[in-house]
Amino acid sequence: MEVVNEKSAYLSNFEVLNLLKGIKENKSKKKNLSELATVTYETVRYLEGTPCENQNPEKIKAFMSQVEKFKLTKCEKLMIVNTVPKSLIEIQCIVEDSEDRLSEEEVNNLLDVIKNTLDETPELPEESSTEK
Repeated sequence: MEVVNEKSAYLSNFEVLNLLKGIKENKSKKKNLSELATVTYETVRYLEGTPCENQNPEKIKAFMSQVEKFKLTKCEKLMIVNTVPKSLIEIQCIVEDSEDRLSEEEVNNLLDVIKNTLDETPELPEESSTEK
């Protein structure tokens, strides 16, 4: 195998999903690409069950601009975009030395930014507590 481009960049799951869907739509009629078709199909199937399925470039840009104040690394931002954490513990797993780098208030603010920009979890309607 040969390295085609040494100056590559990190890709989010959203970008990979869009790339693979493009490959899937532009199927080549070459018969020797059956392995690529299998890998593409399995990867798309997996990614469609992750948060990236509901993301778009605008949401990701909004997230990136709003988290600049938290001084996160590129990899930490990428992990957040890919996993869309919803709890303090998930943030602690993603952000190295989070206890030293972020206060509890900052973590809560970060979770709010994530919820407002990346999270597409539908809100469950509150059950009324009426007695019969």
